Amino acid sequence: MIKLDHAHVTAAFHRYRIDAPHWRKAALVNTICAALEIHAQLEEEIFYPALRAAKPTAIAIDKSVPEHNAMRDSIAKLRTMDPSTPGYDDTVMDLMREVIHHVADEETILLPMAEDVLARDLRTLGAQMNTRRLQLVAGRPVEIAVNSAGAFPILKFSLAGLALVGLLAAFSRIPPAQRGAR
Repeated sequence: MIKLDHAHVTAAFHRYRIDAPHWRKAALVNTICAALEIHAQLEEEIFYPALRAAKPTAIAIDKSVPEHNAMRDSIAKLRTMDPSTPGYDDTVMDLMREVIHHVADEETILLPMAEDVLARDLRTLGAQMNTRRLQLVAGRPVEIAVNSAGAFPILKFSLAGLALVGLLAAFSRIPPAQRGAR
């Protein structure tokens, strides 16, 4: 699940273009920021404490939270900037470098360590993290939907299709007399 989060954020970074319209940049950056905020909270609340309990001497964990804090600082800076502001693209690239460095550390050091020392508990931890993720996402559904649609335009068609299916299903439950059918 952690690797999937990393892949999601990396894919969003790869979609970022300096010459993109401002609305697309904002949608991508907001998508990236929300994903990183949720991901960091999940790791800090559930994953890191479990790993620390299983391996108290793991020095690699000690640098993860400060890396999250550096990312939070970059996120806070981006949230105050307009995509047309000079320095916006540089700040996005700084965040990208921070994330890439953090992902490399996690995927080469922490995750293999977790697979070793938490092998029996990984399913339970994953379930706890998924439950917590749903709670965190539940507080921001509109933000996530709007930014995802702007960041990944193909989602607009998927969301429109789902809306159409819902409308058709609702329409089919209306008695023919009320639909204007004769």
